[in-house]
Amino acid sequence: MVTVYAFDAVVLGAGPGGYVAAIRLAQLGKSVALVEKEFWGGVCLNIGCIPTKALLHNAELAHIIEHEAEAYGIEGGKGMSYQAAYRRSREVSEGRVKGIHYLTKKNGITEFEGMGVFESPHSLRVETAEGVHRIEFESAIIATGATPRMLPGVVASDRVYTYETQILSQSAPESLVIIGAGAIGVEFSFILSAFGTRVTLLEAQDRILPLEDADASKEIVSHLRKRGVDVRTDVNVESVSEGKESVAVTLANSDVIAAERVMVSVGFAPCLEGYGLENTGVVVGDTRRIEVDSQLRTSAQHIFAIGDVTAALQLAHVAEKQGVIAAETIAGLNPAGIDDYRMMPRAIFTSPQVASFGLTEQEAAETMEPLVSKFSMVANGKAHAIGAPFGFVKLVADPATRRLVGAHIVAPHASDLISELTLAHRANLTIDELEHNVHIHPTLSEGVQEAVHGLVGSMINA
Repeated sequence: MVTVYAFDAVVLGAGPGGYVAAIRLAQLGKSVALVEKEFWGGVCLNIGCIPTKALLHNAELAHIIEHEAEAYGIEGGKGMSYQAAYRRSREVSEGRVKGIHYLTKKNGITEFEGMGVFESPHSLRVETAEGVHRIEFESAIIATGATPRMLPGVVASDRVYTYETQILSQSAPESLVIIGAGAIGVEFSFILSAFGTRVTLLEAQDRILPLEDADASKEIVSHLRKRGVDVRTDVNVESVSEGKESVAVTLANSDVIAAERVMVSVGFAPCLEGYGLENTGVVVGDTRRIEVDSQLRTSAQHIFAIGDVTAALQLAHVAEKQGVIAAETIAGLNPAGIDDYRMMPRAIFTSPQVASFGLTEQEAAETMEPLVSKFSMVANGKAHAIGAPFGFVKLVADPATRRLVGAHIVAPHASDLISELTLAHRANLTIDELEHNVHIHPTLSEGVQEAVHGLVGSMINA
């Protein structure tokens, strides 16, 4: 027997974008069904952003105890347990997942736990533990996320895996080769090296974090190597061969690296298969992602797509913003869409953190002679007070408009510092107007102030 329901909107996928979209729809008076087959809160809350950041916090404490105990007066330290870090990461994750269910209940959203498959442009079939349900809807939002890619020809196993396996492991391997030095590969290099893993980090391009400003890549390489990570760039993996007790990674230059485990971190593929998209009128092209307009409409005008499945910028906060835009568009509010994803903020939670938005200095130089200011955090008093006098704030501005076109911060809490600058960009503030903003002393944000002063020619503490 099939139970039939009717809703104004259905959201397929309860990740950061999906649950936010569902809540916003409910706030706007829509009846909403939220369908999730596995991870309430998505990859982010369960096996991504949140547990990873919990592990990173433990890793930083472990590094301090191991290498800076004397400076901080830590006596009798016995180091920190990876297993304890794992347990804390799961507790943090599980608590936040409970929060999602609280919010959906509070907002009158109906949850369906099961695989959702479109049967037609206006109906979705869900099989749950309670039975089979058909959800009929006026509008739909697809928020099915993405899954980690494997290298072509490489087979996943107990010894060769993606970050998902490591984040759910209660132990750190003795040695690990990480293939891919983007955000996830670099973050796990910091985490595992802090707990004693011998990490080799491989990147096919000429620098790690290739999407970030070159100065940021250079700074993070320095910190990785100080922590004992073997960083190799301009290398291509020819093969991965698994033995009984180790894995051999053969490079194009014939070097062979042996390790206990190999973690592949080469990006994500949108989740498109098995959802019945062929029954909706939603076109998935050769790009293997769902194409959307600035307000997240697909080729079927009543169906929207948000988050990683669009592959616009695969970050949780981007999915959240997309979810709000899609929900408000469905409700007829005509919100401003996203026209340029380069201007969305992004962060890598290393130590120090990397945060940025907009153009790098190199990208800006392709179309203008940009104004560039770089303030070293070695001159920041608060950075010394917290034992982290390193990194920088780098700002890039258009000399014609005197407005920011990019910002790049490498510093403790960089992810918290960047928002002032994205707001300045969105509000079209000039660097001359920004110069008059006053920052509290002593704070890390004074580094932002100094960099702004540098753009107008009046940097003080440098």
